[in-house]
Amino acid sequence: MQLKHIALVSSSEERSDRFYMNLLGLKKVSSKTIPSMLSKQIFNLDCELKIINYANDNIHFEIFIDNQKGSKTNRIDHVCIQVGDLESFLEKCQAMALEILRVPKGDAFITFIKDDDGNLFEITPD
Repeated sequence: MQLKHIALVSSSEERSDRFYMNLLGLKKVSSKTIPSMLSKQIFNLDCELKIINYANDNIHFEIFIDNQKGSKTNRIDHVCIQVGDLESFLEKCQAMALEILRVPKGDAFITFIKDDDGNLFEITPD
């Protein structure tokens, strides 16, 4: 079994580029729009949806652009990514004014960040 992609929602292409390209260093590899009829059949959303694909050799994110995204509270869904230098990565997040949450767990911390649309990412060091 192999994970093919992770699909998330962003409220704009600019926010999406900022997070997936500028922070995560992924390439924008393609984009397309699915018609409202298909969107309605799959997601029960009666609108066209733009999809942008960001990837590298190890990971592929499929980002749906939906400026109607409602805010969700008490979310538990998240993506876990591993980074080489956790402190440098968190400094970059802080410079981008992204929300950082570090929760003590024993002698260490569990670290999460949120993108500009509230998607939650657990960040672990190599």
